Amino acid sequence: MEHKEYFVHPSSFIDDNVTVGEGTKIWHFCHVQTGASLGHDCSLGQNVYVGSNVRIGNGVRIQNNVSVYDGVEIEDNVFCGPSCVFTNVLNPRAHFPMHGVYGKTIVREGASLGANCTIVCGHTIGRCALVAAGAVVTEDVRDHALVAGVPARQTGWVCECGKRLDENLKCTCGREYSLDGDNLMRKH
Repeated sequence: MEHKEYFVHPSSFIDDNVTVGEGTKIWHFCHVQTGASLGHDCSLGQNVYVGSNVRIGNGVRIQNNVSVYDGVEIEDNVFCGPSCVFTNVLNPRAHFPMHGVYGKTIVREGASLGANCTIVCGHTIGRCALVAAGAVVTEDVRDHALVAGVPARQTGWVCECGKRLDENLKCTCGREYSLDGDNLMRKH
């Protein structure tokens, strides 16, 4: 299905009352539910599900086999690696459904989520943070933090460009940072 403003592969389903921004591409076997909003210049890879009322910012890249459930908000320029997982209920039970009672998860601008990582609901992934492949996030992640492991723990800091900062909080790209308490701040 071709749209003047955006592209949807014919194998995908876009429900009524969905907002899709200009330049967005929705590839094979995706489903975007009623009430969802996708910004401009996004890319949804094969087999991506977007729940109703989910908000996805501009320039977001969601790779194959990712489900973005109700309760998740993704800000601009976020990368979601293949098969990363979002949860939206802390204690799911088949015989006690939690319809409409979802934990809020926010992925801040510029963050990257590695392949097969899991983001337990109720947490915020900070700006430009990097969650390593396979990590399980069970608490908030600070801006620019590099987290890895099960459960995920901070192992360093990353630059806006995504590279790990050295011990002096400098990046090979030339950007420099400093700590203000527990927060990483870019030097100007």
